[in-house]
Amino acid sequence: MLKVLLNSLLVSPVVLGATLAASAAMSAERSFVGTAQQAPAIAAEKQSNVSASALSAEIAPAKTAPAATMQPQLQSQLKVAAPLQVAQVSVETPAAAPSSDAASIDQINATGQVTSVSQLSDVRPTDWAFQALQSLVERYGCIAGYPDRTYRGNRALTRYEFAAGLNACLDRVNELIAASTADLVKKEDLATLQKLQEEFAAELATLRGRVDSLEARTTTLEKQQFSTTTKLTGEAVFAVTDEFGVDRTGGNNTVFQDRIRLALNTSFTGSDLLVTRLTAGNANAFTLTNPTQPGGTNAEGLQTFNFRSTGDNQVNIDRVSYSFNLSDKVKFYIPAIGGLHSDYAPTSNPALDSGTGATGPLSLFAERNPIYFIGGGSGVGVNFQPTPAFTISAGYLADNSGATSVVSPGANSPTDKNGLFNGSYSALAQVNFKANEALSVGLTYMNAYRRSAIFDAGSGGTGLLGTLLANQGINGAGGIAPANVNAYGAEVSFRLSRNLVLNGFGSYVNANFIGDGRGSQDIWTYGAGLALPDFGKKGNLLGFIAGAEPYLGDAVRNSVPLHFEGFYKYQLNDNISVTPGVIYIVNPGQDNRNDNVLIGTLRTTLTF
Repeated sequence: MLKVLLNSLLVSPVVLGATLAASAAMSAERSFVGTAQQAPAIAAEKQSNVSASALSAEIAPAKTAPAATMQPQLQSQLKVAAPLQVAQVSVETPAAAPSSDAASIDQINATGQVTSVSQLSDVRPTDWAFQALQSLVERYGCIAGYPDRTYRGNRALTRYEFAAGLNACLDRVNELIAASTADLVKKEDLATLQKLQEEFAAELATLRGRVDSLEARTTTLEKQQFSTTTKLTGEAVFAVTDEFGVDRTGGNNTVFQDRIRLALNTSFTGSDLLVTRLTAGNANAFTLTNPTQPGGTNAEGLQTFNFRSTGDNQVNIDRVSYSFNLSDKVKFYIPAIGGLHSDYAPTSNPALDSGTGATGPLSLFAERNPIYFIGGGSGVGVNFQPTPAFTISAGYLADNSGATSVVSPGANSPTDKNGLFNGSYSALAQVNFKANEALSVGLTYMNAYRRSAIFDAGSGGTGLLGTLLANQGINGAGGIAPANVNAYGAEVSFRLSRNLVLNGFGSYVNANFIGDGRGSQDIWTYGAGLALPDFGKKGNLLGFIAGAEPYLGDAVRNSVPLHFEGFYKYQLNDNISVTPGVIYIVNPGQDNRNDNVLIGTLRTTLTF
């Protein structure tokens, strides 16, 4: 009998106690299997100390056992014909694993032995493993509970807790052997254990080989990994695009443009993120208006791959930001350069907003309400979610125009009328209400002081969205007038089904231009979109957008600049998508004397 007991120690330690209980249960008309038959989702929904479903999903996905046979399969996965080292199997899950080894040790030291399953407050007679736990506690004395008298059977097992449980069972077996209590450790139990080991020898050998293979692959990855804290992601855009319709400017040519983004995403705690992004591109925007007419700009219909492109493929750092969770409800966002208000404030356009990337619509206007492009740069943003339905966002960003901007060098410059608090800035306050999984509504307020274009995302340029009149106050000398800005916006998204999403937005902006004699002026923008995710294939996206880019409502010639867009992103595979689409601009420069413009684009995006 002692020899049989020693052979049983070759069994994977985590189920030593469990198999003893199982054999006892099987000898009692397999009462445990009967319980399992009453819980058909056990294999997928329950987590024991070593999850059989997790192991089978990772190691043997082709063989899934029904719930009624989970007991023998669990034993089959964990018993071996030859000794299986404990270190060969890692069963921890990130969500439940302790934050440090010290924390695990403290938990184990705090556990206490129980003598009856009724002492465990979270174990009930209706639980699927109740009889097995009852046997382990009251027959073998192998279960230790937590100080609060809970068992916590649904959480994952750490290696330290595994070792503590194993040690308790081994100590108990030794006590039984020393006391010669053969009536407690029955010969039938040991015989069943031996039969199970022999019956599933082939499967266990296969399992052991797969574990060895996974260990070898893990070792290789650890040696070759770039960093233990940093992950490299990238996006490369190749676009063939042309503009049709502008005759009086001499027209535009067909161009082949690119933009490359490489982001280093670093996490130090698992709940924080440091983003360092490198960008290079040769994309230049089209000229859409007759230069003899005022109000024109090359920002209308601006495509996402034009955003922050250097135009000459020079590499620059266009974003450095750090975000972290102060708690489950409070999140902070701190950009050092290149921050946008949409980085921390929800835009209520989940189907179309790709974060100025190239995996969604063609244009920036189609991605989100232009109010989020009023300013940007360096500062801080905070996101507070008191309940799942409500989110409150607030932030302050000072411009990052850079030393090349004569108008506003930016938050990093200590010169007069610059810096973090003495130059161009924008401050946002927003409330989002998510009524359910389908409906989301946002209300946004923006206060800003702009010494350059209003909708330029803090870049100091002539404007990213809208007409020149909406972005700048023009005085008699043709210079740029600063403006005090108060903007009010609303956003809504409604998911009719998994494959059909509607969204809409609108903003009213009051800009008090200083020094050009025009005073307070009204600026308007609005739009609506229709998105069909997974249209024709998973990962595809079909979209239509219509609206008016920002325009000055009090202009002498006030023709509304309408924007119409349609695109279809076809996902070739996980990393490559091709997007054909068109943008049609009516009354560019908010002047009907300008030709209407059609922009056609074929965009290929590679992500990794």
